[in-house]
Amino acid sequence: MTKKHEIVLFSATAIALYGYDQGMMSLINTNYDYLRTMGIGEESPVVGIIVSVYYLGCAVGAVLFSWFSDQKGRKPGIFACLASTALGNFLMFISGLGFHMGAIVFMFLGRIILGLGVGGIDAMIPVYSSELSSDRGRGRALAQEFQANIFGLNMAFGINLGVTIALTKHNQWAWRIPIVVMQVYPVLLLSFISRLPESPRWLIYHNRHDDALLALHTIYGEDKAESKLEELIEAHEDESSKTVSYSDMLWPSGRQFHPTMVTIMGQINQALTGYGAVSVYGPQIFALLGFRIRVAEYLTQGNYIFYFLMMTLAWALIDRVGRRVLMVGGAFGISACFALLTLLGGLAMNNDDLGIPKLAVAVPGTVLLYLATAAFGIGWLPEPWLIPTEIYPSTARAQGAAISVVIWGLANFAVTLLSPIGFNNLDYWLFLVFAATNAFAGWWTWMYSPETGGRSFEENQGFFIDAKEEKTWRVHKVGNGEFKYLPRAEKQNTDAIESTPLLDHSS
Repeated sequence: MTKKHEIVLFSATAIALYGYDQGMMSLINTNYDYLRTMGIGEESPVVGIIVSVYYLGCAVGAVLFSWFSDQKGRKPGIFACLASTALGNFLMFISGLGFHMGAIVFMFLGRIILGLGVGGIDAMIPVYSSELSSDRGRGRALAQEFQANIFGLNMAFGINLGVTIALTKHNQWAWRIPIVVMQVYPVLLLSFISRLPESPRWLIYHNRHDDALLALHTIYGEDKAESKLEELIEAHEDESSKTVSYSDMLWPSGRQFHPTMVTIMGQINQALTGYGAVSVYGPQIFALLGFRIRVAEYLTQGNYIFYFLMMTLAWALIDRVGRRVLMVGGAFGISACFALLTLLGGLAMNNDDLGIPKLAVAVPGTVLLYLATAAFGIGWLPEPWLIPTEIYPSTARAQGAAISVVIWGLANFAVTLLSPIGFNNLDYWLFLVFAATNAFAGWWTWMYSPETGGRSFEENQGFFIDAKEEKTWRVHKVGNGEFKYLPRAEKQNTDAIESTPLLDHSS
């Protein structure tokens, strides 16, 4: 296995860790021993708060560990993230183990500390990988990595479901085993990280040119190392006078404010699709359609497997069709599914009065939920993470990644906090709320998010320069609507594309 392939494997495994957490909490939330140990009721809002504080930890961890990695190095930063993840997971595992007083405090602390680590991983792995890799298929690379994310989700829910069937929901090990199995991820990654090189770009930035040359030897071999070093030194000298601060990105007068708003709205709109709630509360949604609990759990596992398979379409289409088309089509597709699910949810809850067989409602509802899952995976899982790597200059890429994770964390905190409250109070009407938020996401993306695929970094930056000169952010008005779609094939010069993907599949 080449060093590049080791980097790919490491990155994919790190992202799978995040997916595992999503699948892990789905059935833990309905375990009777877990609820009793935490001292909360089945419909208590505290159930949602325990899930959602993880995302607050992610938001803080993205900024904290990004700063730490800038100071100490990418590898020490990633090591610290993984150590935080392991500690948080351990605190969750021992919550109420042999004691009941303060069990919920341990669980809250564990969720927050776990979030710190995963948030740092989500911010830093893209930066670390992009500083070591190059690949013209940027979208394909990222979509393939996020397929590993869905593998983690499937693994967690499968383990959850297996131990729940074997031990029942009244057994504490039915919720503790899925938690402790998660330790496999940080332990494996911590044991493997010593094999990886430090980022040559980070070493050059800190004037450690000899160390950078050694790292380049490890990645590219002796033949290419010297020339790569000269390129990186030249790039560093060119960029050192063009540093970008957070104020440049967050203030309306800043040079990078427009790209930052595209980044922020991409993550907000991803959260507004509501699929974060579907991932965490899948069994409850299928139960709402009229299925018995065990059948609802089987259908949730089937939905996650379907999700994993549909991600193949995401990486097959994202560089051929473009980000905008998939995002807009996905948002309106999910909106239509949720609108129909509102109708079916109402029929399911009143089927006895209306004389409608349960399966007549539950089966089409299941099909719609599976279709919504496919639309999200293809149109909204990788794209909001990919676009920030294509619209910022390299001097702002790390900050852009941190901002992206912070917004993702805050937005999903709100959605996962409010979703159980919504299900308990609105029932099937919550689907209508998600139908409306998806329609908004599709509209905003069509109006304001440029197509970044198939274009060089300079061309994507040109969109924002033109937007400023033309005093409009509407995509169809900037540059005569050139950025509504991928560039025509004859205009694409693949040799000129600056690649900053998360994965490199070249040998």
